[in-house]
Amino acid sequence: MTTPEQVLAECARRGYSLATAESLTGGLLADAFVSVPGASAVYLGGVVSYATSVKETVLGVDGDLLARKGAVDPDVALQMARGVRAAVGVSGPADVGVATTGVAGPDPADGQPVGTVYVAVSTPETELVVPLLLAGTRAEIRAASVGEAVTAVGRALGL
Repeated sequence: MTTPEQVLAECARRGYSLATAESLTGGLLADAFVSVPGASAVYLGGVVSYATSVKETVLGVDGDLLARKGAVDPDVALQMARGVRAAVGVSGPADVGVATTGVAGPDPADGQPVGTVYVAVSTPETELVVPLLLAGTRAEIRAASVGEAVTAVGRALGL
């Protein structure tokens, strides 16, 4: 798996900035990046969009999509990744946006079973969505989602 240090180093090498949009991870992904010394050279910030309404109003996720599919959906994840690039960019969009949305439990949500997670990455060169079905406790699913999100960014950057 790719580490936050590797992602930040590759972003720095490219002159890229990074932003996070989180739902089920609730800030853990941002923490994984900001725990690295020197992260401020790359990491701009993030949005914890735990409520569906925040996904729509702050990140610009399509309201009709949210009404039809719910928040646990690959297209929602991708729109979150795109939206956070715009939301935190200062002189233009952030170069890399990564988003997490899913069901950590204890109960299913939006018609999806516990452990259903979508991670999305948006960069100037590529976009990708990673569907996951994770097992474990709520804390384990959230932690695994962070690791998978970091690895997805690494993959999008060619690491």
